[in-house]
Amino acid sequence: MCPAPAKPLFIVSACLVGLCTRYDGTAKVDPSCRKFLQEATWIPVCPEQLGGLPTPRPAADILSGNGHDVLKKTATVSTKAGTDLSAPFIKGAKQVLKIAISQDVSVACLKARSPSCAVSGTIGVTAALLKEQGLTLYEF
Repeated sequence: MCPAPAKPLFIVSACLVGLCTRYDGTAKVDPSCRKFLQEATWIPVCPEQLGGLPTPRPAADILSGNGHDVLKKTATVSTKAGTDLSAPFIKGAKQVLKIAISQDVSVACLKARSPSCAVSGTIGVTAALLKEQGLTLYEF
């Protein structure tokens, strides 16, 4: 068994720390997030990639609800062309939760204005699932 890390362990949206995982194949490095994570150990994740979507991929939005509603299947995540991406978004959210549980992570730093990760405004699918499971969420 591996020893516990000396620093707190967080989940972080991969695009915030420099990985080119956004829908358009870019990163969205956030200096305030990097500063926040300075004293922590972190695991970068991209729920959309973990759900099986390619990078780059068409932009998507939650329609007729929020991430909680997508999880309940009363709303959808769709592209502008109308392709329903709800299943891979839910799958990716569940994969992130599995990582958090397996590593005993209780804090996530997530990307604002994302159909997966947004915490404020319309909450994203992954943020909703992590919140339902009691994780502390920060948005950047």
